[in-house]
Amino acid sequence: MIKRTLYFENPAYLSLKNKQLVVKLPEVEKNDALPELLKAESIKTIPIEDIGVVILDNKQITLTHGVIEALLENNCALITCDSRRMPVGLLLPLEGNTVQQERFTAQIEASLPLKKQLWQQTIQAKIENQAYLLKKCRGTEVRNMQKWASDVRSGDSDNLEGRAAAYYWKNLFPVIDDFTRDRDGVPPNNLLNYGYAILRAVVARALVSSGLLPTLGIHHHNRYNAYCLADDIMEPYRPFVDKMVVEIVDATHCDASPLSADLTKEIKIRLLQIPVLDVVINGQRSPLMVAVAQTTASLAKCFLGENRKIVYPSFG
Repeated sequence: MIKRTLYFENPAYLSLKNKQLVVKLPEVEKNDALPELLKAESIKTIPIEDIGVVILDNKQITLTHGVIEALLENNCALITCDSRRMPVGLLLPLEGNTVQQERFTAQIEASLPLKKQLWQQTIQAKIENQAYLLKKCRGTEVRNMQKWASDVRSGDSDNLEGRAAAYYWKNLFPVIDDFTRDRDGVPPNNLLNYGYAILRAVVARALVSSGLLPTLGIHHHNRYNAYCLADDIMEPYRPFVDKMVVEIVDATHCDASPLSADLTKEIKIRLLQIPVLDVVINGQRSPLMVAVAQTTASLAKCFLGENRKIVYPSFG
């Protein structure tokens, strides 16, 4: 079942009742001029088991501890946003799999050659997806990228990921002069940041569900990064976010409207559809959130010695 992504932009009071998330609006509750029937109809309930991601984007949102506990017990990713309304925090359950200890051990004891091979597969899949997107959306020549993808060696010792990225970003947004991918750069970097944050939460949630440590990466190893493995595994999924951003940028350009440094509500609603984006995995079309679960499950099997290949998505 595809889990729901809930986004709260306005003040809200979130509580738990009968395994249901209960959403109340303070401005309605405190308005004595409104009839009680209207107040009752404004209260929304959602089964906790249906929720996969919750995004909190207002400083006047109150959660009970019961809600937090129930969400984490059902392996929900809880994202909080900062004053700029950008994702800044991620809360995940400590336990997400019945054989977690066994998988933790296998992950920790994974050999360096295995991790290098897994990173090779990851970068190959990422470059292939980037090449497809450039060809499909921009008609750009991509034989060089296809060659780089096939030439990636164990551990990507030649840094073909970096070479492909330079070519990719140079050609992906031709309407923006000298665009470079920079977290603090000009729009649409802000759209990419927001989309990647949602993707990261989806991947981290799936890793926990598969009994893996999101902190211990196969390539990323920043001592201050709590989600190194999530950052590794999300790499081949990034182009699906990029495609959505490309479509937003192209539509904005057609309307002759400048891209804003502030994300509009309409753009956020669009980016919140990332978990249900259509991808192809194992030869079948699947929502991105479901595909990510297949990817992390295959990674766990690689650590356990039951598989040698991670299952990654493609555009088709």
